[in-house]
Amino acid sequence: MKSSNPVLGRLIERSDQHASFQRTPVQQPYGTPQGYGLPGQPQTGGFAPERTGRMTVDDVVIRTIGLLAVVGISATLAWNLVPAPPGGTMILWGAAGIGLVLGLVISFMGITNPFLITAYAAVQGVLVGVISQIYETFYNGIVMQAVVLTFGIFFGMAALYKFKVIRATPTFVKWMVGAVIGVLLLMLVNFGLAIFGVNDGAGLGLRAGVTGDVGWQAWAFSLVCIGVASLTFILDFKVIEDGVNAGVDQKYAWYASFGILVGLIWLYFEILRFISYLRR
Repeated sequence: MKSSNPVLGRLIERSDQHASFQRTPVQQPYGTPQGYGLPGQPQTGGFAPERTGRMTVDDVVIRTIGLLAVVGISATLAWNLVPAPPGGTMILWGAAGIGLVLGLVISFMGITNPFLITAYAAVQGVLVGVISQIYETFYNGIVMQAVVLTFGIFFGMAALYKFKVIRATPTFVKWMVGAVIGVLLLMLVNFGLAIFGVNDGAGLGLRAGVTGDVGWQAWAFSLVCIGVASLTFILDFKVIEDGVNAGVDQKYAWYASFGILVGLIWLYFEILRFISYLRR
């Protein structure tokens, strides 16, 4: 099972590297009855003791909470110390660029280093803080609304998955992978057209500025992005569950937590944008 989130899709692929978690036969010394260990060793019935250090759901939860705390602290500092654009434009684009590079490196190289992943969370916190400050300047209270809705949707998806209301079937996975790829391509095309001044800088009209006019395309695309971002959590929960059942190494809890963080930040930005449309 693969996730539309490229971060988590590699968890199961790497589970084969940890197949040694399963108990393997050991050679018994001459004269030792089969099924009995040597003096001072646990009785394992002719098998070596089972290794520990497997990833659990609790491992993922604890690390995700820790990364979110880093994002929150970093965002608070950026909010209070970084001036809003144009003064903080360089910091804004710097955080976006560094975050993109770190995210791609961690994702495609399958890095589980906690320091690098924590650094990513800190950089993304700066981005979250600066962008949130901009929106809050125009729409008082919008940040708190977006935060509440983001976590509300996340826990709602977790409940739907737990009670099997929505299942990550093969067909569901295929549709979601296609939807994510389609959304990302549309974002890139719209961004490219906007840079070259097409449609007065609006590109396909899929995005609107903080205070710009909102066409029906922007409304529709924003709703689609929120829907897709929300449903990807179903796939991520499935991948984490499969990883736990497969006995992947505990270090991959950092990798899984990173994936959840990526989804939460994407969902937060989409909700922040949509609420700004509603409040104009």
